[in-house]
Amino acid sequence: MTTGENGTKNSIARGADPVIPEKLPRGHSFPFEHVTTSHYCEAVTKTLVIDSPVRVNAPTSRRAFAVMRVLVGLLVLAALVTQITADLLHDSFTPGEYFSYFTIESSMMNVVVLLVGGAIAWRWDRDTELFTSVRVAILSYAVITGLVYNVLLRNIPGDGGYEPPRWCNEVMHVWVPVFILLDWLLAPGRAQVPWKRLWLVISFPLAWLAFTMIRGAITLWYPYPFLEPAGPGGIPSLLVYVVGIAAFIIIVASAAIGLARLTARREVVAP
Repeated sequence: MTTGENGTKNSIARGADPVIPEKLPRGHSFPFEHVTTSHYCEAVTKTLVIDSPVRVNAPTSRRAFAVMRVLVGLLVLAALVTQITADLLHDSFTPGEYFSYFTIESSMMNVVVLLVGGAIAWRWDRDTELFTSVRVAILSYAVITGLVYNVLLRNIPGDGGYEPPRWCNEVMHVWVPVFILLDWLLAPGRAQVPWKRLWLVISFPLAWLAFTMIRGAITLWYPYPFLEPAGPGGIPSLLVYVVGIAAFIIIVASAAIGLARLTARREVVAP
């Protein structure tokens, strides 16, 4: 019998927890026959409950954010449905163009993430790492959507055709981005996010840009005036806007990931 086995037997005999070595010498095996059922159950419980990224029994503050997420998600859904319905009633709905706007696509993401996030926050006291990564993405898209609309697009006159109710635009370009930002800053339960998730955040805008430019070259229609190669500034202006917006998305996402990593280390989960 080895020394490690003697130590384990003696500790169990004295009623103490067995000491499990981190690494055994080659050719040796741990005497599992000496580990009692109570020790095994304690280890499993610690692994599944204490060390798990999510636990049940969400606190009251987190459930409050859960309710707000669901309400805001339904508000975004109502804005989308109102826009589509109004355009259909006025015979001005072009699906290929409507669903090509970055705002519309990111708003549809917001509906799903806010509703799912509400359900998660109601039931569990912490988000998973994957869901927190998704929240980083929609936060970045919401912030850039609000910024681009209010800085570059708000005062651009329409094309003279029918325009849907103004509140729909305000919801998707102003109020929802503000809520998603506050939700990220104030809601408890974020998980740590690895830096490699930046690729998850930037992948959708890059795919959307590639699709938009290829489609625009074929149809000569672009969802936003600053993306038109034949615009006042030409291709150099287009590149400045694209690089600037991409850089801003990366900055927002990096700040969000940094905050998630910082707060996840400090957050104490209630037993």
